[in-house]
Amino acid sequence: MTSIDIESYVNESEQNAPLLLKRRSSIMSKDDNTASWLSGVFNLSCTIIGAGVMSLPAAIKVLGIIPGLLMILLSGFLTKYSIDILLRYSEDGRAFSYGQLMDDAFGRIGEIMLQISVIINNLGITIIYLIIIADVISGSIVSGTHHSGILEEWFGEQWWTSRAFVLIVLTLFVLIPTAWIKRMESLQYTSAIAVGLAVFFILIVIEIAVYKMAIGQITLPALFPRIDDLPSVWNLFTTVPVLICAFLCHYNVHAIQRELSDPSEMPKVVKSSLSVCGIIYIMTGLFGFLLFGDSTATDVLSNFDSDLGVPYSSLLNIMVRLSYALHIILVFPVIFYALRLNFDGLIYNTAIPLESDDRRFALTTLGLIIVILFGAIFIPSIWVAFQFTGATAGALILFIFPAAIVLRDRPKIATKRDRIVSWGLIILAVVSDLVAIYSNVVSLL
Repeated sequence: MTSIDIESYVNESEQNAPLLLKRRSSIMSKDDNTASWLSGVFNLSCTIIGAGVMSLPAAIKVLGIIPGLLMILLSGFLTKYSIDILLRYSEDGRAFSYGQLMDDAFGRIGEIMLQISVIINNLGITIIYLIIIADVISGSIVSGTHHSGILEEWFGEQWWTSRAFVLIVLTLFVLIPTAWIKRMESLQYTSAIAVGLAVFFILIVIEIAVYKMAIGQITLPALFPRIDDLPSVWNLFTTVPVLICAFLCHYNVHAIQRELSDPSEMPKVVKSSLSVCGIIYIMTGLFGFLLFGDSTATDVLSNFDSDLGVPYSSLLNIMVRLSYALHIILVFPVIFYALRLNFDGLIYNTAIPLESDDRRFALTTLGLIIVILFGAIFIPSIWVAFQFTGATAGALILFIFPAAIVLRDRPKIATKRDRIVSWGLIILAVVSDLVAIYSNVVSLL
Protein backbone atom coordinates (compact mmCIF):
# COMPACT_ATOMS: atom_id res chain seq x y z
CA MET A 1 0.00 0.00 0.00
CA THR A 2 1.44 3.42 -0.97
CA SER A 3 1.82 6.33 1.44
CA ILE A 4 -1.10 8.10 -0.28
CA ASP A 5 -3.28 5.01 0.19
CA ILE A 6 -2.33 4.81 3.87
CA GLU A 7 -3.21 8.47 4.44
CA SER A 8 -6.56 8.06 2.65
CA TYR A 9 -7.34 4.97 4.73
CA VAL A 10 -6.46 6.75 7.99
CA ASN A 11 -8.60 9.79 7.14
CA GLU A 12 -11.57 7.59 6.24
CA SER A 13 -11.19 5.55 9.43
CA GLU A 14 -11.06 8.66 11.63
CA GLN A 15 -14.18 10.13 10.03
CA ASN A 16 -16.12 6.97 10.78
CA ALA A 17 -15.01 6.75 14.42
CA PRO A 18 -17.36 8.04 17.12
CA LEU A 19 -15.74 10.26 19.75
CA LEU A 20 -13.71 8.31 22.34
CA LEU A 21 -14.74 4.98 20.99
CA LYS A 22 -13.02 3.90 17.80
CA ARG A 23 -9.39 2.96 17.28
CA ARG A 24 -7.44 5.88 15.94
CA SER A 25 -4.34 5.39 13.83
CA SER A 26 -1.01 6.57 15.15
CA ILE A 27 -0.20 7.99 11.70
CA MET A 28 -0.84 11.73 12.08
CA SER A 29 0.36 14.77 10.25
CA LYS A 30 2.69 17.07 12.15
CA ASP A 31 0.25 19.88 11.35
CA ASP A 32 -2.30 18.15 13.62
CA ASN A 33 0.06 18.37 16.62
CA THR A 34 0.46 22.12 17.06
CA ALA A 35 -1.16 22.77 20.46
CA SER A 36 1.07 24.20 23.18
CA TRP A 37 1.26 23.13 26.81
CA LEU A 38 -0.73 26.23 27.77
CA SER A 39 -3.39 25.41 25.20
CA GLY A 40 -3.70 21.92 26.66
CA VAL A 41 -4.09 23.31 30.18
CA PHE A 42 -6.75 25.74 28.97
CA ASN A 43 -8.77 23.08 27.12
CA LEU A 44 -8.68 20.54 29.95
CA SER A 45 -9.55 23.20 32.52
CA CYS A 46 -12.48 24.26 30.34
CA THR A 47 -13.67 20.64 30.33
CA ILE A 48 -13.46 20.42 34.13
CA ILE A 49 -15.01 23.76 35.09
CA GLY A 50 -18.72 23.47 34.51
CA ALA A 51 -21.96 23.26 36.41
CA GLY A 52 -20.34 21.31 39.27
CA VAL A 53 -18.86 24.46 40.76
CA MET A 54 -22.39 25.74 41.48
CA SER A 55 -23.08 22.91 43.95
CA LEU A 56 -19.77 23.02 45.84
CA PRO A 57 -20.95 25.61 48.41
CA ALA A 58 -23.93 23.34 49.16
CA ALA A 59 -21.59 20.36 49.50
CA ILE A 60 -19.51 22.28 52.05
CA LYS A 61 -22.70 23.24 53.89
CA VAL A 62 -23.46 19.53 54.32
CA LEU A 63 -19.92 18.44 55.20
CA GLY A 64 -18.70 21.48 57.12
CA ILE A 65 -15.81 23.71 56.04
CA ILE A 66 -12.85 21.52 57.02
CA PRO A 67 -14.17 18.11 55.81
CA GLY A 68 -15.62 19.82 52.72
CA LEU A 69 -12.33 21.36 51.65
CA LEU A 70 -10.47 18.12 52.39
CA MET A 71 -12.96 16.18 50.26
CA ILE A 72 -12.41 18.57 47.34
CA LEU A 73 -8.65 18.00 47.62
CA LEU A 74 -9.12 14.21 47.93
CA SER A 75 -11.39 14.15 44.90
CA GLY A 76 -8.76 16.05 42.90
CA PHE A 77 -5.98 13.64 43.90
CA LEU A 78 -8.11 10.58 43.05
CA THR A 79 -9.02 12.14 39.72
CA LYS A 80 -5.34 12.66 38.91
CA TYR A 81 -4.58 9.05 39.80
CA SER A 82 -7.32 7.71 37.51
CA ILE A 83 -6.18 9.93 34.62
CA ASP A 84 -2.59 8.79 35.16
CA ILE A 85 -3.86 5.21 34.71
CA LEU A 86 -5.39 6.10 31.34
CA LEU A 87 -2.19 7.81 30.18
CA ARG A 88 0.10 5.02 31.41
CA TYR A 89 -1.93 2.32 29.68
CA SER A 90 -1.96 4.41 26.49
CA GLU A 91 1.83 4.76 26.26
CA ASP A 92 3.85 3.52 23.28
CA GLY A 93 0.81 3.60 21.00
CA ARG A 94 -1.10 0.94 22.94
CA ALA A 95 -4.27 3.03 22.74
CA PHE A 96 -5.38 6.41 21.41
CA SER A 97 -8.68 6.87 23.29
CA TYR A 98 -10.45 5.90 26.49
CA GLY A 99 -12.82 3.75 24.47
CA GLN A 100 -9.96 1.86 22.88
CA LEU A 101 -8.52 1.14 26.33
CA MET A 102 -11.85 -0.38 27.34
CA ASP A 103 -12.00 -2.34 24.10
CA ASP A 104 -8.47 -3.67 24.58
CA ALA A 105 -9.23 -4.69 28.17
CA PHE A 106 -12.75 -6.09 27.84
CA GLY A 107 -13.59 -6.27 24.15
CA ARG A 108 -16.57 -4.65 22.47
CA ILE A 109 -18.70 -4.95 25.63
CA GLY A 110 -16.24 -2.70 27.47
CA GLU A 111 -16.47 -0.15 24.68
CA ILE A 112 -20.28 -0.24 24.80
CA MET A 113 -20.28 0.21 28.57
CA LEU A 114 -18.13 3.33 28.21
CA GLN A 115 -20.41 4.62 25.44
CA ILE A 116 -23.48 4.23 27.59
CA SER A 117 -21.73 5.84 30.56
CA VAL A 118 -20.64 8.89 28.54
CA ILE A 119 -24.18 9.23 27.17
CA ILE A 120 -25.73 9.10 30.65
CA ASN A 121 -23.12 11.46 32.09
CA ASN A 122 -23.30 14.06 29.32
CA LEU A 123 -27.09 13.83 29.14
CA GLY A 124 -27.18 14.57 32.87
CA ILE A 125 -24.72 17.44 32.53
CA THR A 126 -26.65 19.11 29.71
CA ILE A 127 -29.89 18.78 31.71
CA ILE A 128 -28.09 20.40 34.65
CA TYR A 129 -26.97 23.24 32.40
CA LEU A 130 -30.56 23.98 31.40
CA ILE A 131 -31.70 23.80 35.03
CA ILE A 132 -29.11 26.41 35.99
CA ILE A 133 -30.09 28.70 33.12
CA ALA A 134 -33.77 28.36 34.07
CA ASP A 135 -32.95 29.12 37.73
CA VAL A 136 -31.18 32.32 36.66
CA ILE A 137 -33.74 33.57 34.15
CA SER A 138 -37.03 32.26 35.53
CA GLY A 139 -36.30 31.55 39.19
CA SER A 140 -36.47 28.48 41.41
CA ILE A 141 -37.92 27.09 44.64
CA VAL A 142 -35.37 25.75 47.16
CA SER A 143 -36.60 24.15 50.42
CA GLY A 144 -39.90 25.95 50.04
CA THR A 145 -38.23 29.33 49.46
CA HIS A 146 -38.89 31.09 46.16
CA HIS A 147 -35.84 32.63 44.46
CA SER A 148 -36.74 35.15 41.78
CA GLY A 149 -35.28 34.98 38.31
CA ILE A 150 -34.02 37.97 36.36
CA LEU A 151 -37.14 38.22 34.18
CA GLU A 152 -39.44 38.11 37.21
CA GLU A 153 -37.41 40.84 38.92
CA TRP A 154 -37.61 43.06 35.87
CA PHE A 155 -41.18 42.44 34.66
CA GLY A 156 -42.98 40.73 37.53
CA GLU A 157 -44.61 37.31 37.40
CA GLN A 158 -45.96 36.75 33.88
CA TRP A 159 -46.94 33.67 31.89
CA TRP A 160 -43.93 34.21 29.65
CA THR A 161 -41.53 34.26 32.61
CA SER A 162 -42.51 30.71 33.60
CA ARG A 163 -39.78 28.07 33.71
CA ALA A 164 -41.16 25.87 30.93
CA PHE A 165 -41.75 28.75 28.50
CA VAL A 166 -38.30 30.25 29.09
CA LEU A 167 -36.62 26.88 28.50
CA ILE A 168 -38.58 26.24 25.30
CA VAL A 169 -37.70 29.66 23.85
CA LEU A 170 -34.06 29.31 24.89
CA THR A 171 -33.85 25.86 23.31
CA LEU A 172 -35.44 26.93 20.02
CA PHE A 173 -33.47 30.13 19.46
CA VAL A 174 -30.13 29.54 21.24
CA LEU A 175 -29.33 25.91 22.05
CA ILE A 176 -30.48 24.24 18.84
CA PRO A 177 -28.48 26.63 16.58
CA THR A 178 -25.30 26.17 18.64
CA ALA A 179 -25.82 22.40 18.91
CA TRP A 180 -26.08 22.18 15.10
CA ILE A 181 -22.33 22.78 14.73
CA LYS A 182 -20.68 19.69 13.23
CA ARG A 183 -17.02 20.42 13.98
CA MET A 184 -15.52 20.82 17.45
CA GLU A 185 -12.88 23.28 16.26
CA SER A 186 -15.66 25.75 15.47
CA LEU A 187 -16.26 26.07 19.23
CA GLN A 188 -12.71 27.00 20.28
CA TYR A 189 -13.37 30.74 20.65
CA THR A 190 -16.66 30.34 22.49
CA SER A 191 -14.89 27.96 24.90
CA ALA A 192 -12.28 30.64 25.63
CA ILE A 193 -15.00 33.17 26.40
CA ALA A 194 -16.78 30.59 28.60
CA VAL A 195 -13.72 30.09 30.82
CA GLY A 196 -13.28 33.85 31.16
CA LEU A 197 -16.89 34.24 32.27
CA ALA A 198 -16.52 31.48 34.87
CA VAL A 199 -13.44 33.16 36.34
CA PHE A 200 -15.28 36.50 36.34
CA PHE A 201 -18.13 34.95 38.35
CA ILE A 202 -15.76 33.43 40.91
CA LEU A 203 -13.83 36.68 41.41
CA ILE A 204 -17.05 38.59 42.11
CA VAL A 205 -18.17 36.00 44.69
CA ILE A 206 -14.81 36.22 46.48
CA GLU A 207 -14.83 40.03 46.42
CA ILE A 208 -18.34 40.22 47.93
CA ALA A 209 -17.52 37.66 50.64
CA VAL A 210 -14.26 39.37 51.60
CA TYR A 211 -15.97 42.78 51.75
CA LYS A 212 -18.73 41.47 54.05
CA MET A 213 -16.18 39.74 56.28
CA ALA A 214 -14.22 43.01 56.55
CA ILE A 215 -17.29 44.92 57.76
CA GLY A 216 -18.31 42.15 60.14
CA GLN A 217 -21.46 40.95 58.37
CA ILE A 218 -20.28 37.34 58.09
CA THR A 219 -19.81 35.02 61.07
CA LEU A 220 -17.82 31.81 60.79
CA PRO A 221 -20.17 28.92 59.94
CA ALA A 222 -19.82 25.32 61.12
CA LEU A 223 -16.35 23.87 60.62
CA PHE A 224 -17.69 20.31 60.89
CA PRO A 225 -21.00 18.65 59.93
CA ARG A 226 -23.92 18.49 62.30
CA ILE A 227 -24.63 14.84 63.05
CA ASP A 228 -27.77 14.41 65.14
CA ASP A 229 -29.11 11.05 63.96
CA LEU A 230 -28.62 8.27 61.39
CA PRO A 231 -30.29 10.16 58.49
CA SER A 232 -27.83 13.02 59.01
CA VAL A 233 -25.00 10.49 58.55
CA TRP A 234 -26.51 9.18 55.31
CA ASN A 235 -26.90 12.77 54.14
CA LEU A 236 -23.12 13.23 54.17
CA PHE A 237 -22.77 10.70 51.36
CA THR A 238 -25.00 12.75 49.04
CA THR A 239 -22.04 15.08 48.48
CA VAL A 240 -19.87 12.35 46.91
CA PRO A 241 -21.53 12.34 43.46
CA VAL A 242 -21.41 16.14 43.38
CA LEU A 243 -17.65 16.08 43.95
CA ILE A 244 -17.23 13.32 41.33
CA CYS A 245 -19.03 15.34 38.66
CA ALA A 246 -17.02 18.45 39.52
CA PHE A 247 -13.67 16.98 38.40
CA LEU A 248 -14.82 14.69 35.57
CA CYS A 249 -12.86 15.33 32.36
CA HIS A 250 -11.64 11.89 31.26
CA TYR A 251 -13.47 11.77 27.93
CA ASN A 252 -11.35 14.67 26.60
CA VAL A 253 -7.92 13.64 27.90
CA HIS A 254 -6.77 11.64 24.86
CA ALA A 255 -8.17 14.15 22.37
CA ILE A 256 -6.21 16.97 24.01
CA GLN A 257 -3.06 14.84 24.19
CA ARG A 258 -3.20 14.07 20.46
CA GLU A 259 -3.22 17.78 19.62
CA LEU A 260 -0.13 18.65 21.70
CA SER A 261 3.07 19.40 19.83
CA ASP A 262 4.76 17.26 22.51
CA PRO A 263 2.26 14.59 23.72
CA SER A 264 4.67 13.58 26.51
CA GLU A 265 3.71 16.86 28.25
CA MET A 266 0.20 15.59 28.93
CA PRO A 267 0.93 14.53 32.55
CA LYS A 268 2.08 18.11 33.22
CA VAL A 269 -1.06 19.42 31.54
CA VAL A 270 -3.22 17.22 33.78
CA LYS A 271 -1.38 18.24 36.94
CA SER A 272 -1.55 21.95 36.11
CA SER A 273 -5.22 21.82 35.12
CA LEU A 274 -6.28 19.95 38.24
CA SER A 275 -4.26 22.36 40.39
CA VAL A 276 -5.90 25.41 38.81
CA CYS A 277 -9.39 23.90 39.01
CA GLY A 278 -8.80 22.69 42.56
CA ILE A 279 -7.93 26.24 43.67
CA ILE A 280 -10.99 27.62 41.87
CA TYR A 281 -13.25 24.99 43.42
CA ILE A 282 -11.92 25.57 46.93
CA MET A 283 -12.34 29.34 46.59
CA THR A 284 -15.86 29.03 45.18
CA GLY A 285 -17.00 26.42 47.70
CA LEU A 286 -15.50 28.25 50.68
CA PHE A 287 -16.49 31.82 49.85
CA GLY A 288 -19.88 30.80 48.44
CA PHE A 289 -20.69 29.07 51.73
CA LEU A 290 -19.27 31.92 53.82
CA LEU A 291 -21.39 34.38 51.88
CA PHE A 292 -24.73 32.59 52.37
CA GLY A 293 -24.16 30.20 55.31
CA ASP A 294 -27.05 27.88 56.14
CA SER A 295 -29.20 29.53 53.45
CA THR A 296 -26.84 28.31 50.70
CA ALA A 297 -28.95 26.81 47.92
CA THR A 298 -28.06 23.62 46.05
CA ASP A 299 -27.52 25.91 43.05
CA VAL A 300 -25.71 28.86 44.61
CA LEU A 301 -26.77 31.11 41.73
CA SER A 302 -30.28 31.01 43.20
CA ASN A 303 -28.98 32.93 46.22
CA PHE A 304 -28.15 35.96 44.08
CA ASP A 305 -31.72 37.26 43.99
CA SER A 306 -31.81 39.44 47.12
CA ASP A 307 -29.92 42.27 48.78
CA LEU A 308 -26.33 41.14 49.40
CA GLY A 309 -25.68 43.92 51.90
CA VAL A 310 -23.01 45.54 49.74
CA PRO A 311 -22.97 48.61 47.47
CA TYR A 312 -24.47 48.07 44.01
CA SER A 313 -26.01 44.81 45.23
CA SER A 314 -28.64 44.50 42.53
CA LEU A 315 -26.09 45.18 39.75
CA LEU A 316 -23.71 42.57 41.19
CA ASN A 317 -26.56 40.06 41.41
CA ILE A 318 -27.36 40.51 37.74
CA MET A 319 -23.68 40.41 36.70
CA VAL A 320 -23.04 37.19 38.63
CA ARG A 321 -26.09 35.35 37.32
CA LEU A 322 -25.86 36.52 33.72
CA SER A 323 -22.12 35.83 33.46
CA TYR A 324 -22.48 32.24 34.57
CA ALA A 325 -25.68 31.63 32.61
CA LEU A 326 -23.86 32.81 29.48
CA HIS A 327 -20.91 30.58 30.42
CA ILE A 328 -23.26 27.57 30.57
CA ILE A 329 -24.83 28.45 27.21
CA LEU A 330 -21.39 28.60 25.57
CA VAL A 331 -20.22 25.31 27.13
CA PHE A 332 -23.44 23.45 26.28
CA PRO A 333 -22.52 22.65 22.64
CA VAL A 334 -19.13 21.23 23.70
CA ILE A 335 -20.74 18.66 26.01
CA PHE A 336 -23.61 18.05 23.58
CA TYR A 337 -21.13 17.36 20.76
CA ALA A 338 -19.69 14.38 22.64
CA LEU A 339 -23.16 13.21 23.69
CA ARG A 340 -24.45 13.17 20.11
CA LEU A 341 -21.44 11.37 18.64
CA ASN A 342 -21.44 8.68 21.32
CA PHE A 343 -25.19 8.16 21.03
CA ASP A 344 -24.92 7.87 17.26
CA GLY A 345 -21.95 5.50 17.56
CA LEU A 346 -23.93 3.26 19.89
CA ILE A 347 -27.07 3.14 17.73
CA TYR A 348 -25.51 3.32 14.25
CA ASN A 349 -22.17 1.63 14.83
CA THR A 350 -21.57 0.63 11.19
CA ALA A 351 -23.33 3.51 9.42
CA ILE A 352 -21.69 6.30 7.43
CA PRO A 353 -20.29 9.25 9.45
CA LEU A 354 -22.97 11.27 11.23
CA GLU A 355 -21.91 14.57 9.69
CA SER A 356 -22.35 13.05 6.21
CA ASP A 357 -25.99 12.07 6.83
CA ASP A 358 -27.99 15.29 7.26
CA ARG A 359 -31.27 13.49 8.03
CA ARG A 360 -29.74 11.30 10.76
CA PHE A 361 -27.83 14.27 12.13
CA ALA A 362 -31.01 16.35 12.40
CA LEU A 363 -33.10 13.58 13.97
CA THR A 364 -30.39 12.68 16.49
CA THR A 365 -29.80 16.31 17.45
CA LEU A 366 -33.48 17.17 17.84
CA GLY A 367 -34.29 13.93 19.66
CA LEU A 368 -31.56 14.41 22.26
CA ILE A 369 -32.42 18.09 22.77
CA ILE A 370 -36.08 17.21 23.38
CA VAL A 371 -35.02 14.69 26.05
CA ILE A 372 -32.75 17.30 27.65
CA LEU A 373 -35.52 19.92 27.57
CA PHE A 374 -38.08 17.67 29.30
CA GLY A 375 -35.47 16.60 31.85
CA ALA A 376 -34.72 20.23 32.74
CA ILE A 377 -38.43 21.03 33.09
CA PHE A 378 -39.31 18.11 35.37
CA ILE A 379 -36.13 17.53 37.45
CA PRO A 380 -36.48 19.72 40.57
CA SER A 381 -32.85 20.79 41.14
CA ILE A 382 -29.26 20.31 40.03
CA TRP A 383 -28.52 18.54 43.34
CA VAL A 384 -30.86 15.68 42.35
CA ALA A 385 -29.38 15.49 38.84
CA PHE A 386 -25.80 15.50 40.15
CA GLN A 387 -26.52 12.75 42.66
CA PHE A 388 -27.90 10.35 40.07
CA THR A 389 -25.45 11.06 37.22
CA GLY A 390 -22.46 11.27 39.55
CA ALA A 391 -23.43 8.10 41.41
CA THR A 392 -23.80 6.10 38.19
CA ALA A 393 -22.02 7.18 35.02
CA GLY A 394 -19.69 9.67 36.70
CA ALA A 395 -18.32 7.08 39.11
CA LEU A 396 -17.85 4.55 36.30
CA ILE A 397 -15.95 6.92 33.99
CA LEU A 398 -13.85 8.53 36.71
CA PHE A 399 -12.94 5.65 39.05
CA ILE A 400 -14.37 2.22 38.29
CA PHE A 401 -13.39 1.82 34.62
CA PRO A 402 -9.76 3.03 35.10
CA ALA A 403 -9.40 0.73 38.13
CA ALA A 404 -10.86 -2.18 36.12
CA ILE A 405 -8.32 -1.55 33.34
CA VAL A 406 -5.52 -1.91 35.90
CA LEU A 407 -6.98 -5.11 37.34
CA ARG A 408 -7.40 -6.57 33.83
CA ASP A 409 -3.81 -5.47 33.03
CA ARG A 410 -3.45 -6.62 29.42
CA PRO A 411 0.06 -5.08 29.00
CA LYS A 412 1.21 -6.66 32.30
CA ILE A 413 2.51 -3.38 33.75
CA ALA A 414 0.46 -3.12 36.98
CA THR A 415 2.28 -3.25 40.31
CA LYS A 416 0.94 -4.71 43.55
CA ARG A 417 0.32 -1.15 44.78
CA ASP A 418 -1.67 -0.39 41.61
CA ARG A 419 -3.94 -3.38 42.24
CA ILE A 420 -4.51 -2.51 45.90
CA VAL A 421 -5.34 1.13 45.12
CA SER A 422 -7.60 0.07 42.22
CA TRP A 423 -9.60 -2.28 44.45
CA GLY A 424 -9.83 0.55 46.98
CA LEU A 425 -11.19 2.94 44.33
CA ILE A 426 -13.83 0.46 43.20
CA ILE A 427 -14.98 -0.36 46.75
CA LEU A 428 -15.03 3.32 47.76
CA ALA A 429 -16.96 4.37 44.64
CA VAL A 430 -19.52 1.55 44.84
CA VAL A 431 -20.23 1.80 48.58
CA SER A 432 -20.42 5.60 48.78
CA ASP A 433 -22.52 5.92 45.63
CA LEU A 434 -24.99 3.20 46.69
CA VAL A 435 -25.47 5.03 49.98
CA ALA A 436 -25.85 8.34 48.11
CA ILE A 437 -28.49 6.88 45.78
CA TYR A 438 -30.38 5.37 48.73
CA SER A 439 -30.28 8.65 50.66
CA ASN A 440 -31.41 10.63 47.63
CA VAL A 441 -34.31 8.27 46.86
CA VAL A 442 -35.48 8.38 50.48
CA SER A 443 -35.37 12.20 50.48
CA LEU A 444 -37.56 12.30 47.37
CA LEU A 445 -40.23 9.95 48.78
